[in-house]
Amino acid sequence: MKYSGIGGQAVIEGVMMKNKEKYAVAVRKPDHEIEVMVSEYTGITKNEKIKNMPILRGVFNFIDSLVLGMQTLTYSASFFEEAEATDKKVDAKKENAMMGGTVVLSIVLAVGIFMMLPYFISSFFQKLIPSSLLLALLEGVIRLAIFIGYVALISLMEDIRRVYMYHGAEHKCINCIEHGMDLNVENVRKSSRLHKRCGTSFLLIVMFFSILFFMFIRVDSAILKVVLRLLLIPVIAGVSYEFIRLAGRSDNAIVNLISKPGLWLQKITTREPDDEMIEVAIKSVEAVFDWKTYVEEIRSN
Repeated sequence: MKYSGIGGQAVIEGVMMKNKEKYAVAVRKPDHEIEVMVSEYTGITKNEKIKNMPILRGVFNFIDSLVLGMQTLTYSASFFEEAEATDKKVDAKKENAMMGGTVVLSIVLAVGIFMMLPYFISSFFQKLIPSSLLLALLEGVIRLAIFIGYVALISLMEDIRRVYMYHGAEHKCINCIEHGMDLNVENVRKSSRLHKRCGTSFLLIVMFFSILFFMFIRVDSAILKVVLRLLLIPVIAGVSYEFIRLAGRSDNAIVNLISKPGLWLQKITTREPDDEMIEVAIKSVEAVFDWKTYVEEIRSN
């Protein structure tokens, strides 16, 4: 399977697709018309050498995904807000500051809930489990349970279920063209909603790699254990990104095996979309990617 290089995410009643620095957000508005916004996002760093360095690029990509995700979510939500347009006008500097604050808060909460909380819970079992390796494994199991539980719990919300359906539409579009099929509703409908380069898979891989990395923390000080865990988070994110990047380009049996849990989890974080959702996702792809040329190249090889 040829790698397309495009990626995306679901937003409120829509899909964002990104190809290099260009991205598009397609939203199904309340009047059922599709609005498409095309723009560019160069990332938090402009230095191409640093941006493309292995491991580091995973850290920057993760932060960029959060920033762009917040921007596109805000854009899609604007079509469904009931406030008057005059009430929604915000100074650009204030809006950027609020966006930055939201991203920082999201990172802090994610680190606290999914990284630090499992450590503190597992520390209560220190007297029962003297082995540091077993404690690290228990911490990892708790971390996975919290993460999967969170994903499953929010899937019960009606609005999140619709986001998951658009998430499915995003994956199905990418799978459709990467398998050499014309991008239309019929072909997208019969394509898989699971994809190895998904952000869900990335987060699950982060959980797995954290177990391996934290097993090597052999210090007695509880404070130092916490500090080392915090310092290792960017490294874990970078290594996880490299794996997801490899998985998206490889059909190696071992890579496919390690990718399986992420694909299983996507059965929760994606849902089968309806045709209107597929139409939105197609519009988003077509705004940033020449799929016809890409499909012709696949067919000619």
